[in-house]
Amino acid sequence: MDLALDLTDRAVRSASLYRALRDALGDGRLKAGDRLPASRALATDLGISRTTVANVYERLVAEGFLESRVGAGTYVAAAAGTRAASAPGSLRPRPGWRWTPRPTSAEAAVPAYDLRVGIPDAELFPFDTWRRILAAESRLRGHSPGAYASPAGLPRLREALAHTVAYHRGVRADPDRIVVTSGTQQALDLVARVLLEPGDVVAVEDPGYSSARDLFASHGARVVPVPVDEEGLIVEQIPERARLVYTTPSHQFPLGVRLSLPRRRALLAFANTHDAGIVEDDYDSEFRFTERPLEPLHALDDQGRVIYVGTFSKSLLPSLRAGYLVAPGALVDSLLAAKQLGDGFGPVQPQAALARFLEEGLLARHVRKASKTYAERRSILLETLDTWPVEVLPSAAGLHLSAYADLPADLSERAAAEGLALDTISAHRLLAGRDGLFLGYGAVRTESLPHGLELLARLAGWA
Repeated sequence: MDLALDLTDRAVRSASLYRALRDALGDGRLKAGDRLPASRALATDLGISRTTVANVYERLVAEGFLESRVGAGTYVAAAAGTRAASAPGSLRPRPGWRWTPRPTSAEAAVPAYDLRVGIPDAELFPFDTWRRILAAESRLRGHSPGAYASPAGLPRLREALAHTVAYHRGVRADPDRIVVTSGTQQALDLVARVLLEPGDVVAVEDPGYSSARDLFASHGARVVPVPVDEEGLIVEQIPERARLVYTTPSHQFPLGVRLSLPRRRALLAFANTHDAGIVEDDYDSEFRFTERPLEPLHALDDQGRVIYVGTFSKSLLPSLRAGYLVAPGALVDSLLAAKQLGDGFGPVQPQAALARFLEEGLLARHVRKASKTYAERRSILLETLDTWPVEVLPSAAGLHLSAYADLPADLSERAAAEGLALDTISAHRLLAGRDGLFLGYGAVRTESLPHGLELLARLAGWA
């Protein structure tokens, strides 16, 4: 590709070219090791003489910015150095914007004992099978790779998703009401953009999923925390003005309890009475270990109030960036428009591969296999928790367990210093309430889990 240099309104071409190249070196557009265009090609592109270009190259070589390699061309020297690509400048975010990026699990070194929540075991993922399917779908010409696809997602994937959620979760979903997303956060963002005006009240569980809470607040919503007890969200404490209620009824995040059937019915009645929407985030209920799951809210909804959100970040991998939502018919077009305005459409070949993965029953096979490993880790964790001075909360699904406990104030910091990563309940509370641990068993190796729990007990003063 051509090197972009601006020589406009510069009378002395050699000086202009020299300054333009120095600017490109200084602001990082040209980096150490980059090959510069041949003098003849650059001269033709800029409409100047080849001699001018050669002279400037020679000057920059002499100054140590470039180096000439016989028979290979001219390159940016390793010692050229750059300055910051741009100064901070005076442009600032809009008033009220208070969010900055959070650290992610991929940015830090992998801890020796990883008890964080929401991280599946990547070693269980069938990479060989996925590569084979992805390669096959990438070779096929049926996906119109040169065209702009529907924001809803590949029709074949939506059909596979409709069958999957109906069969495994009892969610009746017409493929035309499914929108494929890059994960839960994008689904929530679409819902917020379509349903919420600045100042609208959004009720969220407390303790609860802070990324959802922050997303709604970033759209100008007034987020109101609603407490959770052993039956899940306390419906009678939802503000009457709530435009939207966000809930994780199958495996409450982070406590792990499930929303009782009377509360589910009460929540649907509230939404019908107050013209509110409900976001049902079913983020990890594929992995079940005890009793049969209650019906999803979506299956009980006969008024089109519930938006069902699913993701493959726990059942497969977060890096696939694959999720979906099932929307009431009246919202579909608006959600598709929001999706199209935001990112156009998702990557088609991975969607085709995921469709085949579902069609061939490979997701169900993977979940069955992974569940055996997770069940073993869960059993080890439960046996250990039974010996600690904690109150274990009932949980039938997912990849973590929670327990109320009195914790040292600096437990997380001291644990991290010894290679133990964990999460506390208080970190996800807005309201006053009991502290404790919620312990993930997705990422930690089975053989190292007992050692990690021994370390935790020692740091917490329970050993």
